[in-house]
Amino acid sequence: MTETFRAILVSRDEAKNQSVDVVEMSPDELMDGDVDIAVEATTVNYKDGLAITGRAPVVRRWPMIPGIDLAGTVLHSTHGEWKAGDKVVLNGWGVGETHYGAFAGRARLNGDWLVPLPKRFTARDAMAIGTAGYTAMLSVMALEDAGMRPESGPVVVTGASGGVGSVAVALLSQLGWTVIASTGRPAEADWLRDLGASEIIDRAELSEKGKPLARERWAAGVDAVGSHTLANVLAATSYGGAVACCGLAQGMDLPGSVAPFILRGISLLGVDSVMAPKPRRLEAWRRLSRDLDPAKLRSIATETDFDGIVDAAEKIVDGGIRGRVVVGMS
Repeated sequence: MTETFRAILVSRDEAKNQSVDVVEMSPDELMDGDVDIAVEATTVNYKDGLAITGRAPVVRRWPMIPGIDLAGTVLHSTHGEWKAGDKVVLNGWGVGETHYGAFAGRARLNGDWLVPLPKRFTARDAMAIGTAGYTAMLSVMALEDAGMRPESGPVVVTGASGGVGSVAVALLSQLGWTVIASTGRPAEADWLRDLGASEIIDRAELSEKGKPLARERWAAGVDAVGSHTLANVLAATSYGGAVACCGLAQGMDLPGSVAPFILRGISLLGVDSVMAPKPRRLEAWRRLSRDLDPAKLRSIATETDFDGIVDAAEKIVDGGIRGRVVVGMS
């Protein structure tokens, strides 16, 4: 009898109407790859929410199994780096967009896309971090590469109650930064302080059209929001500061001015997590295993199961999810 597993499949009809179904699949139906993995845990990111709800054009091949993150155990490999029994993590590389993703019991992937699961983490730990947390770490590394240090001054984190933002708050505070957390959820203020934020500001202070140059308020920033929020963060960054840009929850536009760049000499640092080269990924996961407080990681994450994925996807797009969602697949 052929082994089967459940998967979430998003499809489109000729009129481009999207449907989401739970289906039974066999390994023969998976796409090409040289490593087969038993998916033990995954997560629901904002991008996954967009893919399942169809509210933005994330999926670029139809039909598609969404899910851009997974952690699991290698079942079979013809790739020289991996063997059966290895514990691995996958983030990005177009998985869940152009290649069948993580919302299934099994995945078949290119071995070059994988990194080893750090010994400190379980599969669920790794998915409590996920692409959001890994992106937060890449953002912190970008600020450090630009010469930013805790003694440079405060750092602002936008979308602080979300996946990227909450991990960024936890990481930066652990590294000694004074963290200003911007959020649209005032009820989460105490939680953000527990993660390490020293000050909470309402996202309304940053989300509307502002001045080309504002009062200097922070030396650095991690922005997962884009649009007017990013423009206002840049306008309030102090001389010689830097802002890491890694998301677009408010929009892809940047309705700002060159004034912060040419009058204050600040830097805007682009952070890409999807196609980041493997050495950068390995360093980010090494840093996460060293710098992320396990107690804070547990505080950031809530758990669901396979049957809860679609509901979580809808909630995350509507702004109804705090922190990270871990999906146990066993």
